[in-house]
Amino acid sequence: MSFIRHFLIAIQFFTRIPIDGRLADWVGFSPAMLRDSAAHFPGVGWVVGGLTALVFWGLVHVLPVQPAASWVAAVLSTAFSVWLTGAFHEDGLADTADGLGGAVSRERALDIMKDSRIGSYGAIALVLALIAKVLLLGLLVQASGAQQVAWALFAAHVSSRLMPLFVIRTLPHVGDTARSKSKPLAESISTAGLLAGLAWWAAAMALAGWMAPGMPWLPAVMGALVGLAWMWRLLQRRLQGFTGDGLGATQQLSELLFYLGLALAL
Repeated sequence: MSFIRHFLIAIQFFTRIPIDGRLADWVGFSPAMLRDSAAHFPGVGWVVGGLTALVFWGLVHVLPVQPAASWVAAVLSTAFSVWLTGAFHEDGLADTADGLGGAVSRERALDIMKDSRIGSYGAIALVLALIAKVLLLGLLVQASGAQQVAWALFAAHVSSRLMPLFVIRTLPHVGDTARSKSKPLAESISTAGLLAGLAWWAAAMALAGWMAPGMPWLPAVMGALVGLAWMWRLLQRRLQGFTGDGLGATQQLSELLFYLGLALAL
């Protein structure tokens, strides 16, 4: 029951899926439960990735049979995933780019990242990331087919949500902890929590490998790991720790490089 409750808290925190009424009363809430829900980040990827993959696959099959159908499906399924998560991770990417894009001090970078307004670095990073994601998905359809790309979407969302757990495990949380909504969530993660996240990921990759055996999954995961390594180094060097925005940026970069790894391998 604790496993289910923590999973539902993660769903409530990271998506627009409502957990309310009697279900919310049964789940309950506390800072400790929110912290334990971090183990289920990849489980949220199962939901977001699965629904996004279904939207993508459905659009490809209902749109006119034209080469442009894959691009339209890529745009609309990406828009759906942004809506489903409330642009939670995209906001983190933009804030991180604004804070770390210029040559500013650690304290100034943290202040910029707390500002809700978007700046030049954030806007450029967000636009380029979304364009790159859409174009890579369209390219992958041309190279491997819509069904395989649907499974790639699912696997990418799960894998990219595993990567922030390693940041939480190895770096301290920094910033204005009194006002940070990520503090109770990302303060730390136990060994058991990290293993639970790995179990979510391993099950997803096993399913994707079984349903789409011809896809080069290893290079894709290596791409996500490159995204993790790059963000970990950036956060450690510039902030000596991480913020919630940094975790969102890690997810976004890892997802993008997952698709790039697939494309390069194909």
